[in-house]
Amino acid sequence: MYEKFWLEAGDAAALIIPGSQAISYFSDVTNLCWFLEPELGGEIRRLHRLVGNAAADDGRHIVVGTGSSQLFQAALFALSTSPEITAVAAGRPIPVVSSVPYYSSYPAATDLLRSSLFRWEGDASSFEDSGGPYIEIVCSPSNPDGSVKAPALSSSHGKRIHDLAYYWPQYTAITTPADHDIMLFTVSKCTGHAGIRLGWALVKDENVAKRMVKYIEVSTIGVSKDSQLRAAKILKAVSSGYELEETAESYKLFHFGWKMMNDRWRRLREAATATGVFSLPVFQPEYCNFKNDSTSPSPAFAWLKCEGGIEDCESFLRENHKILTRSGKHFGAHMKFVRISMLDRDGTFNIFVERLMSIKL
Repeated sequence: MYEKFWLEAGDAAALIIPGSQAISYFSDVTNLCWFLEPELGGEIRRLHRLVGNAAADDGRHIVVGTGSSQLFQAALFALSTSPEITAVAAGRPIPVVSSVPYYSSYPAATDLLRSSLFRWEGDASSFEDSGGPYIEIVCSPSNPDGSVKAPALSSSHGKRIHDLAYYWPQYTAITTPADHDIMLFTVSKCTGHAGIRLGWALVKDENVAKRMVKYIEVSTIGVSKDSQLRAAKILKAVSSGYELEETAESYKLFHFGWKMMNDRWRRLREAATATGVFSLPVFQPEYCNFKNDSTSPSPAFAWLKCEGGIEDCESFLRENHKILTRSGKHFGAHMKFVRISMLDRDGTFNIFVERLMSIKL
């Protein structure tokens, strides 16, 4: 979806990296995250100040990773090895939980290496809190259903990771700067550049940030400098599109994204209503401090439910109508639900809506 914007932006985000640049492993040896390119760190803080979606002052530590996926694992490692957690864990793996429906990669990433440090325990809402340590993942707005989520658990021994990949103005209202211990973001959901494979974490506690850096240091000896330099240029173009005077509307990424997403959600709701076979979540408008206006959420994914006795929505759409989705079972939910991306190219999205409109029972 974002290709159209960046084509019109022209050279605003273009970058040439000389062969003599970015050779060393190190970026800034005086920084806690020694492989973070200073230019990227500056543009991350600038963008958060512009949007107002997260507290990103100089007191926060920025840890860069190969996508938020690596940062998620780094955060699990950092929290499960903290002295206050290991003191009460008694050698047992720390339970990792998240409210249903949760992002389908959380269980897979948590249990991939079958670590003795932590293990996936499923739905936070049904987790039996015995007073021991746990790690709760709070994804808000939620992937897959777009809802605004709050923590389900509260305990002195509990730790949280806040996945805020979708807390940007094109998807939801920016109501307040998020202010949590660990906040994860990713370039892919902010600007559309999934191929850069870059994310960042805003971390309050210095020791937690150090352990996250250690995880990335041992696993990949840092993060690609080429990706960081390109990401810095892209984020700079986004911020400049709003901060520089007399900038054309075509250079305002978040307005472009919101307009596209709002139109797509309108068309999807019309199609779902026309068929009488499907239902979608209903979102209430909220005041967005970034846009200075009331706005309705337009999530990056649609959480579609099959009605009329259809028990396996994914199979029904794939086998009968050649529509590819992801079953609700991967998100801890019923198979009546499927997740559908709202971020594909125009041509693909148009075909999807046409096929959905043609479905009758």
